[in-house]
Amino acid sequence: MRLRPHRSGNRPAPAVALILAAALLGVPALFGASVPAATADPLPAAAPAAPSPAIGVGPVGTSLMHGDLYSTDSTPLPGPGRSARSAASSIPGGACAATFIGSDGLPVSLCTRFVGTDPLQVAVPTVVLFDPRTAQPIAQRELAKGGLLGGVYGYLDDRDRVVVADGSGAILFVGHHRTADGWAVTVDKRIDVSAKLPAGDAITGLAPDWQGRIWYVTTNGLVGTVTRGGTVLGTTRLPRGEKLGNGLTVRESGVSVLTTHALYEMRAGDDGVPRTVWRRAYDRGSARKPGQLTWGSGTTPTYFGPGGDGWVAIVDNADRRPRLLVYRSDTGEQVCSMPAFARSGQGTENSILAWGDSLVIPSTYGYQYPPMAVDGPSRPESAGFTGGATRIDVRDGACRRVWENSDRLATLPRLSRADGLIHALGYGPYVPGAIQQTGAVDYIATDFRTGKRVRTLKIGDAPFDEPMELTGTIGPDGSFWQATLGRMHKISR
Repeated sequence: MRLRPHRSGNRPAPAVALILAAALLGVPALFGASVPAATADPLPAAAPAAPSPAIGVGPVGTSLMHGDLYSTDSTPLPGPGRSARSAASSIPGGACAATFIGSDGLPVSLCTRFVGTDPLQVAVPTVVLFDPRTAQPIAQRELAKGGLLGGVYGYLDDRDRVVVADGSGAILFVGHHRTADGWAVTVDKRIDVSAKLPAGDAITGLAPDWQGRIWYVTTNGLVGTVTRGGTVLGTTRLPRGEKLGNGLTVRESGVSVLTTHALYEMRAGDDGVPRTVWRRAYDRGSARKPGQLTWGSGTTPTYFGPGGDGWVAIVDNADRRPRLLVYRSDTGEQVCSMPAFARSGQGTENSILAWGDSLVIPSTYGYQYPPMAVDGPSRPESAGFTGGATRIDVRDGACRRVWENSDRLATLPRLSRADGLIHALGYGPYVPGAIQQTGAVDYIATDFRTGKRVRTLKIGDAPFDEPMELTGTIGPDGSFWQATLGRMHKISR
């Protein structure tokens, strides 16, 4: 893809940000009347979230990019919130798309290093281990380069190993171990699935299920399964022309897969081969929108509602006003639909946050991703990053907007069910014509009930601390680990 400048309003993005960001090939990397905040409902009385399956996943809340297997982007752990302070930071030499914290308390991230050394090359997927106190990198392992998202969508297993695909067509189990010379990051196990991958295709996401299998999807629409022991079970190809740019969402009885054309509910048969239960096409619009990576929905499907997984939600890519779509997970029957945003930017690349019967949708419309990370031209070519987030509740078969704010969140937020706050990094108020990658970058904590901000803490300045729509993690001690373009931040209470 030809390198070309992106614009916000009518002004060019800073050259420094583009030069650094252009090296990143693995960035994920989520209408109607607004209801006044005073009418907001209290915190959900019962908010089931996805439990970890008996086999294969690490600690609850810190082992998956989207928080849990239901992709609710929520956690049972409290974050820094109202008393947040910048506790530590480091310069890891790349942007870290997802951070996990295992049973040993050590943070480990999936990062894209600007320059790799083994061999010398740019934009190298790397697993990095951090000191839990100082946030300094203490060990790392470079992986084989592959597709856009191969080094982004992974998870932490029950032995504190990062499970991720690399460019060789293998699923790796990457562990960290103390040696006589200090810590080392090593590939402890490798499952080769390259024979199943067509030429030019690459794994974009993977996730475990309740039966001990690992599901994986490829950029060009292949869905496959393997056992944790290494047995390659089978694959199913989705219709030609449908691509995948998001992760997998898993529940006990099925897996939700979203392509650039349709939403699928899938299950594995007795032979382990994935099969389609239902398919629902959505309005993908006439082109990719500015602030999205691909032409189609930018959301990872989110299970929520009755029993924790009775409904599944996405946001489509309709040209004028994208819509929130909610379906019954078992049947694909539509529960409700409404414009996803009222006054916010009209589009999102972020996963939908969920708690109980409530959803929170951040807008990324106009957000400037690195030119090499996006797939094809956008329409319009550029737009201002106005931001905004909204909460929509699903009650009695209807979608109802509870609040909408103007927060310009620039990371994938994390919703804490312990403190009732939404934690993220973002920019200040939108100024028409202003350059996105300049100015203060803040830690922002927002009240889930009302949409009101309760804490703003400056943690840096763009372009060095450009948030990149990367994903943060709240640890057991209440610290919020969040990467930016230039640093890894530990924000504590």
